[in-house]
Amino acid sequence: MIKQFCIISSLLLTFISCTGVMSNQTTSIEIHDNNRHYSPILYEQTIDLVYKIKNTGNAPLVISDIFTSCACIVINDGTTKMIPIEKEGFIRLSYTASMNVGYAKHHISIFGNFEDDEPKELIFDIHIVPSQLLIKDYEDVFREENLKKGGLKEIIDGDETHKGYYVDE
Repeated sequence: MIKQFCIISSLLLTFISCTGVMSNQTTSIEIHDNNRHYSPILYEQTIDLVYKIKNTGNAPLVISDIFTSCACIVINDGTTKMIPIEKEGFIRLSYTASMNVGYAKHHISIFGNFEDDEPKELIFDIHIVPSQLLIKDYEDVFREENLKKGGLKEIIDGDETHKGYYVDE
């Protein structure tokens, strides 16, 4: 019993001392292809974003947290939490265009053991194009105006002068 307690205690102290050393060391990073401009996508369409990050410092990079500027951005599995010296890792995100239509610019803040103690930002922008279901075309506007004027009979039966076809005489 005492032997098990000693083994568990020594393992616990080893893990605690390792995390203490890692958190005191700072490093620098290089973000590949930051400040991206994506091609337009349709409303409610999803795209996957992968940012490559290189640890350029002299200590292992430990990413402690990632904050997104919108609930429409989700951090995916496979995001690297620790990057060894002079190695690369990836931050994998999914973006669903469901919050707005038009131009959207987003920021993702990365927190870790950086030399300047400032979070690093991943930035991208995109144009969201509305689907046809969100915008009324000419036929929809015409039908609504016709209904306001009491033109339900014409919508159902059609206008006698506009049958949409002709016959030879």
